[in-house]
Amino acid sequence: MKILVINGPNINLLGIREPAVYGRESYHDLCKLVTDRGKELGAQVEIYQSNHEGALVDKIQKAYYDEVDGIVINPGAYTHTSIAILDALKAVGIPTVEVHISAVDKREGYRQISYVREYALATVSGKGIGGYVEAMDILIKELKCGR
Repeated sequence: MKILVINGPNINLLGIREPAVYGRESYHDLCKLVTDRGKELGAQVEIYQSNHEGALVDKIQKAYYDEVDGIVINPGAYTHTSIAILDALKAVGIPTVEVHISAVDKREGYRQISYVREYALATVSGKGIGGYVEAMDILIKELKCGR
């Protein structure tokens, strides 16, 4: 099973960027957590991060041709602004779970809007980097049930 974990803008600055909001764990810590969970689940996991909307859209489209089974995505700030990312997810039709490190539903009003949520099977929010593990578990369960 192939899982693609996509991270949007500023996720690469975990541990540096607003630790009171996003925690003290680094991006390296996040990647290790995701990779380790992938091994436990018997899944091949690729992790991708970009600060550029078009690069994220390109990666989603490439996932279709690479026969990725599922996507875990933290679009970062693009969650609240990018119809292009939503359209790419809809176009490829790959099951997707949305994840956010902070509790976006309890933050500023503009952060409570998620275009990706319209497509996502589920959203995990406010659980720190551990939310990625939950998102992967939800996705794997859905993929196994759907097969």
